[in-house]
Amino acid sequence: VIWRVSIDTRASKDDVDLEALVNDMNSSLESLYSTCSSQQTESAPLLHNGQNSCSHHHHIQHNQPRQQVFTQVSPDLRRSQPMHILAFRRLQVEEQQLRTSSLPAIPNPFPELCSPASSPVLSPGSLPPREPSSDKYIVKIFSEDGIGKVVEIPADMTARDLCQLLVYKSHLVDDNKWSLVEHHPLLGLERCLEDHELVVQVQAFMNSDSRFLFRKNYAKYEFFRNPLTFFPEHMVAWCQESDHTIPPSQLLQNFLSTSSCPEIQGHLYMKEVGRKSWKKVYMFLRRSGLYCSTKGTSKEPRHLQLLADLEESNIFTVTLGKKHHGAPTDYHFCIKPNKTRGEMKELRMLCAEDEQSRTCWMTAFRLFKYGIVLYQNYGVPQQTKTLLSHFSAPVRSVSENSLVAMDFSGRIGRVIDNPVEAQSAAMEEGLVWRRKTRMHILGSHSPLHHSSLNSVIHIAQLWFYGRITREESHRIIHQQGQVDGLFLLRVSQSNPKAYVLTLCHHQKIKHFQILPCEEDGQVFFSLDDGVTKFTDLIQLVEFYQLNRGVLPCKLKHPCTVVAL
Repeated sequence: VIWRVSIDTRASKDDVDLEALVNDMNSSLESLYSTCSSQQTESAPLLHNGQNSCSHHHHIQHNQPRQQVFTQVSPDLRRSQPMHILAFRRLQVEEQQLRTSSLPAIPNPFPELCSPASSPVLSPGSLPPREPSSDKYIVKIFSEDGIGKVVEIPADMTARDLCQLLVYKSHLVDDNKWSLVEHHPLLGLERCLEDHELVVQVQAFMNSDSRFLFRKNYAKYEFFRNPLTFFPEHMVAWCQESDHTIPPSQLLQNFLSTSSCPEIQGHLYMKEVGRKSWKKVYMFLRRSGLYCSTKGTSKEPRHLQLLADLEESNIFTVTLGKKHHGAPTDYHFCIKPNKTRGEMKELRMLCAEDEQSRTCWMTAFRLFKYGIVLYQNYGVPQQTKTLLSHFSAPVRSVSENSLVAMDFSGRIGRVIDNPVEAQSAAMEEGLVWRRKTRMHILGSHSPLHHSSLNSVIHIAQLWFYGRITREESHRIIHQQGQVDGLFLLRVSQSNPKAYVLTLCHHQKIKHFQILPCEEDGQVFFSLDDGVTKFTDLIQLVEFYQLNRGVLPCKLKHPCTVVAL
């Protein structure tokens, strides 16, 4: 009755055939009910226009009279019977398959990309199914100050992508020196993840107490720039001839090439399993694994014992002191299987004679395990840098290019046309900024004495660490990569009025004392007993970033601690 009223209303306006319209609607509905009763399924597959999906049933219904259609309706089927959700979803899948199979063949513009290669058309089954990864995982990242940040990442996010995400969210400078560190505090182990490693896969084999750290690592790819520093000649040899060293020009090529067979050899201290004692043995690191010789320095196969498989293991640095493990030196590291939760009996604890030897073993382990993938990771930021180097001048905004130097010392401002005068004005403005900036550090808004300002202006700098011990400065330098020019400044423990410059050079950490000196009532800072004097520590650092002076190398990389 409701349908007839609505149809009558429309008929009065549009002037349609009421009886024909009602008969067509009843015919479509009753044909649907007849099909449902004839099939033993929850519902019949339909197209969008309400017709049966089976072509032969569709043809029969249009050729049969309406009375015969009414006789096919089952008396047990009610017209208000609901359609199950699962059945309806199956209808949609079958409908989509039916519509896809009826599409005409499309000429294939790229036949070589399809399987088989000679296929001239794109069939529906030749296209790969799109399965976007919608799974999200929760990862907590910690900074050096112990504060964590929860990040939701997809399953295919690499360590490099996550570092770039953290750099973007924390408003940091993306200099391709950031890294994600796998840290195990109870075991005292940590390692920097490679850029291509999937974060979710690494997290799956971490303990509940383990965590990810976000920090700088300047030495991640430093061996590509200075290979001779990382691989001393007496430790690198061919597998076929132990006395034949690799030429310096082909050192990295032989490590990356799968056809060559270089190896790392030398003595290492190894902690015996289940004991606290250490034993000095001769070891060899090859692509197949880490071996130790059971008879002196013999390389015969019957005298070699496999200690670790590179594909199934990762190499870690040991953060706990040598007193914890009773190591003979401070240069110990560890090889840990990938799929273990970190039981001490499964760890292979090793110790080197010096820092250079430890760095050589650990770097060669990475190269043998990942090979050319490491060089590809290293080349990504280099390609970006090459693209930017094509610009002759730094890219600026339109508003910055329209700026001019102005002089407002008089009653009316004027444009400074002379470039020498403009440069001197900029330097003078910078000196004024030094005197006015960071007044809040002393907690007073009153004018500061010049010497008082010079003694505190460096507090907010990233390279200043305040009152830390010598051992703590060594730990920070080691964590951020022992590369030439890595430095920090700290307060001297022996002289409270002095400061100490901690600098890394040739994988050795050196300390230089900065003493205050007074001249004409003004306090200066000097690193060379008053020969070169600076009004504050910022000027001192900026000078030695451009000039080596009495230092073994220039100041290149400041140790940076960033809070997320």
